[in-house]
Amino acid sequence: MSAVPMSIGILALNYAPEPTGIAPYVSDLASGLTERGHSVAVSTGYPHYPQWAIDPRYGGRTLREIVGGVPVTRLRHHVPSTAGAVGRVRMETSFGTRLATMPWPNVDVLLAVSPALLATGMALLRARVSDRSTPVGLWVQDLYGPGASETGLVGSRGARWTAALESRILRSADSVIVAHEQFEQQLLERYSVDPKRVEVIRNWTHLPDRPQVDLASARRRFGWAPGETIVLHTGNMGVKQELDNVVEAGKVVDRQGARIRFLLVGDGNRRSHLEHAARGVRSIEFLRPFPSEDYAAALAAADVLLVNEKRGLSQMSIPSKLTSYFASGTAVLAATDAGSITSREVERSGAGVTVAAGDPQALVDGVRTLASDTRHAQSLGRRGIDYVDRNLTRVAALDKFEAWARRIVESTSDRRNH
Repeated sequence: MSAVPMSIGILALNYAPEPTGIAPYVSDLASGLTERGHSVAVSTGYPHYPQWAIDPRYGGRTLREIVGGVPVTRLRHHVPSTAGAVGRVRMETSFGTRLATMPWPNVDVLLAVSPALLATGMALLRARVSDRSTPVGLWVQDLYGPGASETGLVGSRGARWTAALESRILRSADSVIVAHEQFEQQLLERYSVDPKRVEVIRNWTHLPDRPQVDLASARRRFGWAPGETIVLHTGNMGVKQELDNVVEAGKVVDRQGARIRFLLVGDGNRRSHLEHAARGVRSIEFLRPFPSEDYAAALAAADVLLVNEKRGLSQMSIPSKLTSYFASGTAVLAATDAGSITSREVERSGAGVTVAAGDPQALVDGVRTLASDTRHAQSLGRRGIDYVDRNLTRVAALDKFEAWARRIVESTSDRRNH
């Protein structure tokens, strides 16, 4: 426990029990700071991701509960059936409106999480109008400006407007935390954020302590045949993931008669489309998310863990699944643009190999390369574990968040006293 406990408010659209994306990190941060003796209060949305529908177990307009020892206030908001630009704006503004008009606890520091950028901006405005003495930090997991430009969903004018709005919001915060050094570079060069206000705190593995997995037994339990190369993709099935590339790779595998099976595990607004596109493709299987007790075992028992990104996406985000992938001890294959944040992270970790995005044959060739040299694949997996132990532990992240909160509280107190 820290010598002087702090009171910390966290504002985030996504939170447990959402199984993927940024929710596990936000939830683990809140519970971790609580374990260290701090008073943490969370204001969040209703669980809706990655299925893009509110979890039917959660009713009413406002819900208060204790999750992992943390008091959580849930605010019901609009959820679009698909994750297009208009639906996303409506969801974020509906959550932001509720966030900005609810009673806030009296805390030492507020931490707002982006996504959701628009809701974060509305909360920041409320904080500045109502109580300028409370410092507000932003925790950035995705950058909207590069995302708007790279996906093309809002056109060039919309992308410029998005970047301008994001820049204004980021520069209005007392401090900005980013999940990767390349995000930091963009904040300084593209958004002109004061470098003194930017801090890098890497995402960590939020899996429990590494289990001892009997790989052969786990594969039998999951129904994976001996000699079959299992390529596992977990998490969201959306626009950024562009899993049509995997469907096409599956067709290549079927034509070649290779013993490769792609397992797409999770949910998302593109899942129905993908299932339709993959009809008749024998080497592809769609699964619902694994129960938490099976997730780590599945990652460890697979032969290849897959990250697949849309061609042209390079600077907007880093896949949250990577930390869990690295911790599993299984080799990673990333289909992504050269020079992207994802490719650099995989290369930096030494935990896998990369192939070109949007190239099904290259994806199949990458799987074949890893499957044909198990000694090399095992070496990559060990490097992933080493990388996590050196850089991506929960303890290290909590230490940095705790130190950050104390610095921002003390600096605000110093400004008020002068």
